[in-house]
Amino acid sequence: MDTAKLLSSVPTGLWIGGEERDGSSTFDVLDPSDDSVITSVANATADDAIAALDAACAVQAEWAATAPRERGEILRAVFEKITERAEDIATLMTLEMGKVLRESMGEVTYGAEFFRWFAEEAVRIAGRYTPSPAGSGRVLVTKQPVGPCYAITPWNFPLAMGTRKIGPAFAAGCTMIVKPAQETPLTMLLLAKLMDEAGLPKGVLSVLPTKNPGDVTAALIDDGRLRKLTFTGSTGVGKALVKQSADKLLRTSMELGGNAPFVVFDDADVDAAVEGAVLAKMRNGGEACTAANRFHVANSVREEFTEKLVKRMSEFTLGKGVDESATLGPLINAKQVATVEDLVSDAVSRGAKVAVGGVAPGGPGNFYPATVLADVPADARILKEEVFGPVAPITGFDTEDEGVAAANDTEYGLAAYIYTQSLDRALRVAEGIESGIVGINRGVVSDPAAPFGGIKESGFGREGGFEGIEEYLEVKYIALTK
Repeated sequence: MDTAKLLSSVPTGLWIGGEERDGSSTFDVLDPSDDSVITSVANATADDAIAALDAACAVQAEWAATAPRERGEILRAVFEKITERAEDIATLMTLEMGKVLRESMGEVTYGAEFFRWFAEEAVRIAGRYTPSPAGSGRVLVTKQPVGPCYAITPWNFPLAMGTRKIGPAFAAGCTMIVKPAQETPLTMLLLAKLMDEAGLPKGVLSVLPTKNPGDVTAALIDDGRLRKLTFTGSTGVGKALVKQSADKLLRTSMELGGNAPFVVFDDADVDAAVEGAVLAKMRNGGEACTAANRFHVANSVREEFTEKLVKRMSEFTLGKGVDESATLGPLINAKQVATVEDLVSDAVSRGAKVAVGGVAPGGPGNFYPATVLADVPADARILKEEVFGPVAPITGFDTEDEGVAAANDTEYGLAAYIYTQSLDRALRVAEGIESGIVGINRGVVSDPAAPFGGIKESGFGREGGFEGIEEYLEVKYIALTK
């Protein structure tokens, strides 16, 4: 692919009110495979944030009054646009985020589906009409869009983390401002351009790349016209945003950190569990909030599972995401490599054994190999902290109760995975695990038709499924006289 031609088609300014604008300054977007500069983009300020909110508020009433079918048809048109430009979008994501092209193509398919799904949900916003129990009147319940929304999206899924917020917001009739991660602004800027080409009215979407997220976010949250904040990212930042938004009593939804357990019981199909483990661990190179973070394996099958997982993990080939031979790309930056190295070093110092990988190759780029740690002790930090990298720490248990207790021994509760051939055990354990999402005998759980979200310190609110659009709707009760 002609990379220069692709980059020339991507906006690099601020996207405000459906138009590209220059910023007062710029910042560089880097290729994590070698830290080279891909391009420079405009750096939004607090004033730019208010300009975007002005644009959103100016068209909010008109967009809310737009027929649901028309809103749905626009979303469907965007789905088609994304599908047509799939290779371009995937290449752009690989350049700015690092994942291999096959992974990027998968994200394009997944991310586009949120527009197709919510195009269909736009016409299914339901209310109710019933007689009051006292017989004195009628109860009419309707739902209306929340209003202007602000979405903060992370770098690990530059397309999908935006589309699963934008899709339901637009289906509900809300306008939205998106602040993409400073590491990966290009994919969202290209999406904004594609949405404009698909017929999205001016002002409904603005995109604000910035190296000053605190200033931009504070300006929007402190302005009383904003009505909704949605964030995907770390638990620490999520907590700060909830506190910051409390003064204006904003509607919030938070998709935060994870520490997903992968529990293999003694009756599991070990070969299937290993394949599921590879999917759950290595999707996005481990840089996913749903990635299996710790592997609790019944001691009776732990040795077999470890040997087979080591074999599969040793098959990954490090390389630039755009290289066809690569099956594992770089991590996002040097800081993330250092975090992974620190967690692995801590586990080894406490007695864990490196079964494969475990040493960064050095040289240019932010690479770290697929790694398996065996015999990880209970006090290792990697069992408590989100590794966000291609490292699989394995520890054992004996009884079902011990396995469930180990899975629940975390403040997080986003995703969990269990492998067993017993239906009774599968349902019993799924109900007992403290997690918003549980995968049974499968290593990939994300689905646009399913509600995605966590409990405990993994946040609140749901994205996707029938439930996703509710995050962008207010319930109104109208009392009718009999």
